[in-house]
Amino acid sequence: MTSMALIAIGANLPRPDGATPLQTCRHAAVMLDRLPGARLAGLSRWYVSAPVPPSGQPPYVNGVALLVLQEPTSRDPAVFLRQLFEIEADCGRQRSVPNAARTLDLDLIAFETPEGPVVRAAPDLILPHPRAHLRAFVLAPIADVAPTWQHPVLGRTAADLLSDLPDQEIGLLSE
Repeated sequence: MTSMALIAIGANLPRPDGATPLQTCRHAAVMLDRLPGARLAGLSRWYVSAPVPPSGQPPYVNGVALLVLQEPTSRDPAVFLRQLFEIEADCGRQRSVPNAARTLDLDLIAFETPEGPVVRAAPDLILPHPRAHLRAFVLAPIADVAPTWQHPVLGRTAADLLSDLPDQEIGLLSE
């Protein structure tokens, strides 16, 4: 039995070892593929975006990973989320205030089990991510990696949701 997860990857500060935000994001994708029971099934292009909300921070590098998950990870998104926090910590993430600049941010955007999409309103883990449908830096990469995915509450694709957003500062990263 397999499950699917969409993970937003973002960074706007260098790691303690000097790795750039893009290098950190690429490293995070490799680490996601190495999680027990996980396989990286797709990775979006990399984008550069202004911080949301506006803050004077450096721009972010953003992308989305599509993971296929096997048992036992595939049953409990909260267990999976803890694994994402471990990757963040390994990359020098320090949690301080909300929306602070960071060396790595991994957000669990959506989680689907063989029974279907997981929708949770619990305060410890809300699925789908409560602000994903408002953020171009999440929707554009999802449209790259999972063009047929539909938001399980809104019933619309990432491309459809993206077309409704006001302009946000986002562009493809030229590598």
